Order: sequence, then structure tokens, then C-alpha cells
Amino acid sequence: MTPKERAEKSAEAMWANDEASKWFGMVLVEVDEGRATLALTVAPNQCNGHGICHGGVSFALADSAFAFACNSRNKSTVGQHTFMNYLAPGHLGDRLTATATEISMTGRSGIYDVRVSNQDGTVIAEFRGVSRTINGQHFEE
Repeated sequence: MTPKERAEKSAEAMWANDEASKWFGMVLVEVDEGRATLALTVAPNQCNGHGICHGGVSFALADSAFAFACNSRNKSTVGQHTFMNYLAPGHLGDRLTATATEISMTGRSGIYDVRVSNQDGTVIAEFRGVSRTINGQHFEE
């Protein structure tokens, strides 16, 4: 099995049980070893009192991309620490895309950067996540 095939099979198994990402309206665009891209279109119920995309929505999108990237090797992996910098607002109807990239993987710990941008390429937020591999797999190998 190639690394991309493993990542896709891991993502398929995770997506089957990921009710939160589906509830937000996310779609899994692409996955590969150490990388993942998810997207969503900002809906009215995802806007805050300022009329812009709620920060929790863009954070959830980044966090889900992080999750799929760090679980791409068929090893159960969880977030250990995350933070996000908000750079620009998302607006109703924007198509937000979160692209997660593995920066480092050493032993059971990984570091991932996630860039959230809109349909025009404007960067909405930058997210960094630190992961920790735990016991378990997404499918038998």
C-alpha cells in the first residue's frame, strides 16, 4: 500500500465517524501522508454578532484538517496542543479551505501548520497543532 493509499483509507475510516466535521458542513478535499485539505462554505448560522464567520468555525475547520493530516499513517493520533492566529475575517458565503502540512514527525509527536484561506486566496488564519500518537489504528493492516 502506498503512503497516499494508506492516508486515503485512514481518512475514509475517520470520516465515517466524524459527525462534527459533517455537521459544520465540511468536505474532505484531499489527503496524503502528513497532509490534508478540508473546505466549507460559510453559512448564516456560522456568522457571529459582527456578521462575520465565527472564529470557532474557522478553528474547527483548521482543527479537522490537522486531524486528518496527523492520522494519515493509520496510527490513532490526537491533538496535544493547538493555537490559531486570526488574520482576516471570513464572510457569509465564503468558501474557506484549510490546508494542513506536517512540519515535523519525531517518535510519537508531530507538528502541523494549517493555513485557512478564502476563495480569493486571502489568508484568514494560521493554525499550529502539536499531535501525539496513541494506541490504535483506523483499519487493520
